[in-house]
Amino acid sequence: MNTVTVVGAGHVGATLAQRIAEKELARRVVLVDIVEGIPQGKGLDLWESAPIEGFDTRVLGANDYAAAKDCELFLVTAGVARKPGMSRDDLVKTNAAIIESVCEEIKQASPNAMIMMISNPLDVMCWVAKEVTGFPPERVFGMAGVLDTARYRSFIAMELNVSVEDIQAMVLGGHGDSMVPLVSYTTVSGIPVTQLMNSEKLDAIVERTRKGGGEIVSYLKTGSAYYAPSAAAAQMAESIIKDKKRVLPCAAWLTGQYGLNGLYCGVPCKLGAGGVEEIIEVELTDEERTALENSSEVVKKTMEAVTL
Repeated sequence: MNTVTVVGAGHVGATLAQRIAEKELARRVVLVDIVEGIPQGKGLDLWESAPIEGFDTRVLGANDYAAAKDCELFLVTAGVARKPGMSRDDLVKTNAAIIESVCEEIKQASPNAMIMMISNPLDVMCWVAKEVTGFPPERVFGMAGVLDTARYRSFIAMELNVSVEDIQAMVLGGHGDSMVPLVSYTTVSGIPVTQLMNSEKLDAIVERTRKGGGEIVSYLKTGSAYYAPSAAAAQMAESIIKDKKRVLPCAAWLTGQYGLNGLYCGVPCKLGAGGVEEIIEVELTDEERTALENSSEVVKKTMEAVTL
């Protein structure tokens, strides 16, 4: 890929630009931010690490979208970060206005691009991006499920004292306190997790997963998570750029899948050069299906707070 643009040069954006550059997923990484000097300084700092880390992806910072003209993939991290006691939904009106402005710029600079939304509240910001750009839904999607699943897997690994690599799992639903870890699909090297852990411990892990972002915020006090979110976005970007067609949980536009319609929600997706190339429907338990429906209602309620 020629150019990947990261919008927002805060902790998530700068760390994501670093991951994309170090993996050499594109010839250029453009880091865009409205604050003068910040993207330029961080972009130059990243490029100066190239001789040491051994990558040739050029990194440059900008305050406008001229350098991102005809970019193939935008990774949008712009917006206000959560503060202690603030839910993702508290952010909706402020960040919707920011994302609307960003997407107008993307539409003008790169009308054929794909957009991966990382800003919160994630599912609603995906919808804002789709509405503002008019891009087809397979080209507008969100990073949430990969992050939530990583948290879920890491907590299980901690509890069982096993490698995270051996834990297969998936978290669906909206990116928030109503997310749906699929216990019925959670295994350790193919062994159902329910055979290795009692329901009380598993329930506690599910709840910790749902509150995972808030747990980080409570520690940091003045910011939110960025190492795991940037890693999740980079994994999705790699699947698209290399056309790997990985099946990953992503926020995708639903048109009847899982009985849901007219909203973005986390579901298993095949990610390739075309973006979201397929939404995969899996069988859910009655409890999981109810939880997914409840999660979708939370997303819809948050959408109602936004006027475009």
